[in-house]
Amino acid sequence: MGKKLRVGVIGATGYVGQRFVSLLENHPWFECVALCASPRSAGKTYEEACGSRWKIDVAMPEYAKKMVVYGTDNIEEYCRQVDFTFCAVDMKKDEIRALEEKIARLETPVVSNNSANRWTSDVPMIIPEINSDHAALIDAQRKRLNTSRGFIAVKPNCSIQSYVPALTPFRKNGIKAISLCTYQAISGAGKTFADWPEMVGNVIPYIGGEEEKSEKEPLKVWGKFAGDHIELAGDTVISAQCYRVAVQEGHTAAVSVTFENKPSIDEMIKAWSEFESEAVKLNLPSAPKHFIQYIAEDNRPQPKLDAMFENGMGVSVARLREDNLFDYKFACLSHNTLRGAAGGGMLTAELLTAKGYITAK
Repeated sequence: MGKKLRVGVIGATGYVGQRFVSLLENHPWFECVALCASPRSAGKTYEEACGSRWKIDVAMPEYAKKMVVYGTDNIEEYCRQVDFTFCAVDMKKDEIRALEEKIARLETPVVSNNSANRWTSDVPMIIPEINSDHAALIDAQRKRLNTSRGFIAVKPNCSIQSYVPALTPFRKNGIKAISLCTYQAISGAGKTFADWPEMVGNVIPYIGGEEEKSEKEPLKVWGKFAGDHIELAGDTVISAQCYRVAVQEGHTAAVSVTFENKPSIDEMIKAWSEFESEAVKLNLPSAPKHFIQYIAEDNRPQPKLDAMFENGMGVSVARLREDNLFDYKFACLSHNTLRGAAGGGMLTAELLTAKGYITAK
């Protein structure tokens, strides 16, 4: 790629926004030229706007510290500065839908970490290694929005990216039923232990909206492209429970699954180790060389040991074994604010750039 594309981050002061800002430092394809947050941050430098609320485990990039933050109430001027934008804003869902569509109509592509538009029929919800073909929905969306380059694309919920990749190679076997429990890190709520001390040594067996997302979003990711929408995968039933646990980074999932045509354990491990990714074939900068790893040790995967596999962009699987009610059970792990959030958004933007959907203005 020649000249870098100009990108901005909306919701730049939040946990996921901070990840985006960090990942954009020295990115080979993208240059961060604008940051946006709530109107109360407008006019401040990024360093001032974040203040003591820098939460992630790497230092604030020098390039961003003195950038003056735009407010979401001045989105037109913000959009004039960028070729496309990431969006990880903390607002009500109807407000996010309106904001993202306004930005798209301003001919600025939006790659969103938010859930607000995941079920908009012509908005693709993409895991680049799994359903990159869904990007073609953008053509139908542009017709609806009457835009030539603006659109919205989203990434799915952070927790499903721990187990959906592990199950995807076996769609050909007919996945009849999945029972799962996710154990989700507090960073998924934008928190650290410093600002959520009641989570120390604790488990909360409820995360608002997560069970519905965990049960339904995989059906869109696995669905069939149908021109102006996705036909949901209707052959799989998913039952989910979602727990918040005392972990900073890394979502774990305990999965049980039944197949129409049961593969062998050896076949499953081989499929994981040989998973081929279009993201690697396209030489996308953020693509993990090995998307899925299988770990033989019984006490894995662990967030402290495995969340940063492939720079936080890979998925770890272990403990594959027979189940008394289902065919098999196993454990999965992914880094929720890298693979599951900002890193997944970055990879999606790279995919859409490689496919020609994101271009310079």
